[in-house]
Amino acid sequence: MSPLMELRNVDKFFGSTKALKHVSMQVHPGKILCLLGDNGAGKSTLIKVLSGYHNPTNGAVMLEGDETKFAGPRDARQRGIATVHQNVGSIPLMSVGRNFFLGAEPIKGKWPFRSIDTKKANTIAVEQMRKFGLTRVENGDQLVGTMSGGERQVLAIGRAMYFGAKMLILDEPTSALGVKEASMVLKMMRVARQNGVGIVFITHNARHAMSVGDDFCVLIQGEVAASFKRDEKTREEVLNLMAGGEDMTALEEDLEQID
Repeated sequence: MSPLMELRNVDKFFGSTKALKHVSMQVHPGKILCLLGDNGAGKSTLIKVLSGYHNPTNGAVMLEGDETKFAGPRDARQRGIATVHQNVGSIPLMSVGRNFFLGAEPIKGKWPFRSIDTKKANTIAVEQMRKFGLTRVENGDQLVGTMSGGERQVLAIGRAMYFGAKMLILDEPTSALGVKEASMVLKMMRVARQNGVGIVFITHNARHAMSVGDDFCVLIQGEVAASFKRDEKTREEVLNLMAGGEDMTALEEDLEQID
């Protein structure tokens, strides 16, 4: 199957700083690509290249087989590339329905008496969230600020899929969540994959990556240290790659016990 998006030998320089060096990777429809790396590995810069915020200094970005240059993040969104950031970007004092549509609200009536169709927005928002297993939210008028972090992530991912996203870029969606909420987000990712969406899952949590990933890419100091498929490496090997060859297995086990 041809990739939705492909990077070919992409470099990104900021003056004399080389943030990305010769990065090549592919995102396929119905697959989850896990992008792994420690802080400073280049993940944030790579997200911005994928989402149209930066164009590469060298190399090519291919979208559905054609080389492309995004005019900006809005251009990328219009072409089916949706990014869900770690802080989600929802507005706590607005309702679920308004957050779900935010800027694309359904309208009722005729000019000059047109207004937002709040009932329709609320109904669609709740229905879409239920499709992805989120049943606690029953009223679209509920304020987003009363929702948990995991529920907000589900809302953001569901919104992107409703508006036709072909590819989701998920920036550390489980990093600030507890076990139950992280499990909710990982389940949502599996549902999106079953719907044919290509997913880039950026994380430093090897356990979460190994539970859902199909393809894996490890970044170290802006370069691809390893690319592999599911079951080709153990979790311990992945951790050691992320740490640049150091044995990190014992340290992660200690941190999990603290959590």
